[in-house]
Amino acid sequence: MRIGIVGGTGREGRGLGLRWAAKGHEVVLGSRDAARAQEKAAELTATLGALGERAGRVTGGSNEDAARAGEICVLTVPYAAHAETLRGLTEALSGRILVDITVPLQPPKVTRVHLPPGRSAALEAQALLGPSVRVVATLHHVSSAHLGEADHAIDCDVLTCGDDPAAREAVIALLADLGLRGLDAGPLDNAVALEALTPVLLHLNRKYKTNTGLRISGLP
Repeated sequence: MRIGIVGGTGREGRGLGLRWAAKGHEVVLGSRDAARAQEKAAELTATLGALGERAGRVTGGSNEDAARAGEICVLTVPYAAHAETLRGLTEALSGRILVDITVPLQPPKVTRVHLPPGRSAALEAQALLGPSVRVVATLHHVSSAHLGEADHAIDCDVLTCGDDPAAREAVIALLADLGLRGLDAGPLDNAVALEALTPVLLHLNRKYKTNTGLRISGLP
C-alpha cells in the first residue's frame, strides 16, 4: 500500500515510516521543507538496508506530495500546526482516508487534559476537510521513543475510531503491520476520550518513569 505521512520528518512520522516500509509498504514522507523530507527518507532507506530488510520504497517530498501519493495518509504534526496544515491540503486529501494521530496538548502543561474548540483534533479535522475525506483517529497512546526502533516490540493496544467502518478496518490492518493490536473504538466522536487520555498517560510516565501503554483485558 502507498502511505503518505504529512509532517513525516518528526519522530512519530519517521518511526511509522520505518516500520511500514519494513513490511513492504511504499511510504512518502512529507514536510513543509521537501529537501528535509528527502534527506530523512534517504536515512530511513539506509537504516532498512542495514537491517537487511526486504523493504518497500521510502521517498520524500512536500506535504502535498505525501497527501496526493497516499492511498492512506497519516497526519503527524503538532496541534499548533493542525488546522493550518489541513487547510492547505483539503483538495489533495479528497477521497482518501486520513489517519489523525494528533493530541491537542498545550505545552508546557502536557499532563493536563485540554479539549479544543471542536472537542477533539480529529473532529476538527473532519469538519475542516468535509465528507470527501474519511478521518480515522488512532495511535495516540504509542510511545514515539520506540517507534523508530524497528526491532522493538511495543506492548500496547491501539484504540481506533472513525465514522466509516471500512476505513476503521483498513487502518486497523495497517496497525498490525506496526506490530500493534488495533481495536475498533467506534465513531469519531469517541476521539474526544482517546485524545484526552494521552495527558493522563504522560503523567503516569513522568510519575513512574516508564513508557506506559494501554492493554484492554477480556479480548482474545
